[in-house]
Amino acid sequence: MKKTNISKLAMSVTLSFSLLMGGTVALQATPAHATSSSTAAGITSLGKKYLGTPYKFGASTSTTRVFDCSSFTKYVYKKYGINLPRSSKSQSKVGSYVSRSNLKAGDLVFFYKPIHHVGIYIGNGKILHTYGKPGVVISSIKSGWWSQHYATARRV
Repeated sequence: MKKTNISKLAMSVTLSFSLLMGGTVALQATPAHATSSSTAAGITSLGKKYLGTPYKFGASTSTTRVFDCSSFTKYVYKKYGINLPRSSKSQSKVGSYVSRSNLKAGDLVFFYKPIHHVGIYIGNGKILHTYGKPGVVISSIKSGWWSQHYATARRV
């Protein structure tokens, strides 16, 4: 009777280990970053189509005639199946923290403390965002005003 229990245990451990290792190998073989890179490229490309679109505080998330910063990010990300909260402050709590030195295209970048502005990092120290008279615009966060008011970033 003891041999049967030991055999069952050994078989169970072997099967579990095989499944674990097989699953690990399969996960490593899946190019997870390719999906997020293509989504980021799509988000960036779509966002750029709205360059020059006027800014309006409190803009509806269902229009593309005007945007405020968080309606812009909410609209663009939603087109790629990512549902963001309405406000920049709430958006700053989703996804995972990203340090400034590890920003990648498609990351959300936040400004001021407390948070009340959001943009989309598009690479090379640049963000796509909207505020005031310029409307949707590309700005640098490497120096100047946006660099000085940088608060945090999130990857969703």
